[in-house]
Amino acid sequence: MSDVIYRGYDREALDAQYFLRPQVDDFEAFVTLYQQLSNEAREEFSCALDIAYGEKPGEKLDVFMPDSAAGAPVHFFIHGGYWQSMDKSDFDYVAKGLVPRGAVTVVVNYTLAPEVHIDEIVRQNRAALAWTWKNIAQYGGDPENIHVSGHSAGGHLTAMMGATDWPGFDSDLPGNLVKSGLPISGVFELEPVLKSYLNEVLDLDEAEAERNSPALLTSPQPMPYVLTLGGDETVEFHRQTNDYAQTLRDQGSEVEVIIPDGLNHFTIVEEYKDPNSNLSNIACRLMGLG
Repeated sequence: MSDVIYRGYDREALDAQYFLRPQVDDFEAFVTLYQQLSNEAREEFSCALDIAYGEKPGEKLDVFMPDSAAGAPVHFFIHGGYWQSMDKSDFDYVAKGLVPRGAVTVVVNYTLAPEVHIDEIVRQNRAALAWTWKNIAQYGGDPENIHVSGHSAGGHLTAMMGATDWPGFDSDLPGNLVKSGLPISGVFELEPVLKSYLNEVLDLDEAEAERNSPALLTSPQPMPYVLTLGGDETVEFHRQTNDYAQTLRDQGSEVEVIIPDGLNHFTIVEEYKDPNSNLSNIACRLMGLG
């Protein structure tokens, strides 16, 4: 029997909990669909693409605007890909679920591992949110009404944004820069990532894993959260979500956990293609949109 390395899992079993592509029939079909839907979104909506929020090549974002954008709530979306793959252009389709409901939608890029570590990926997303707060009014968005969601690794990064001391990051920023968080199929504790196949690319050490584990951090600003994942996701993803929800509640945040039956790690985020889907409704409810 192999050695147990984490919560009763040996390496093979732990890898199986986090290696998600084999758990769906055709992962590449999801990528193709995301890209097709994103192409449609860029044609359908008024948008400003590849805006630089920093000096590095990966530090770009896209902004999608509703026709009536003027003081509109802002939805900031962070893509997944286990910190090492995918691109904002694959996820611009989230605008299809949010722009028709009246939200200015920001889709952010960041430099991927192994070119950079997770420390730097977190910093870049913080810089993108700081840019958004300072500049989004030019695109019809209300800087005092910014909400964040993200999928998978983006769910982790959403939680890290909620754990950020914004004035400590940039003295010009308000402490309550983010008004709500919607992590989708997120990873909130990085110890199992450190011990899994994923670390062959991420190159985490124990200290970096700990300081980038939202479940171990104190959020300086309690706020509303909805944590969601598909009912068909792995035991570890369910455990991560439920444990993190309790951590947030213990720190005074209002937290709801929503687990739709019949959805997996990839179909749940696909719901953003439809403005009337469960996921779009959750995001709009958090933004105060009917």
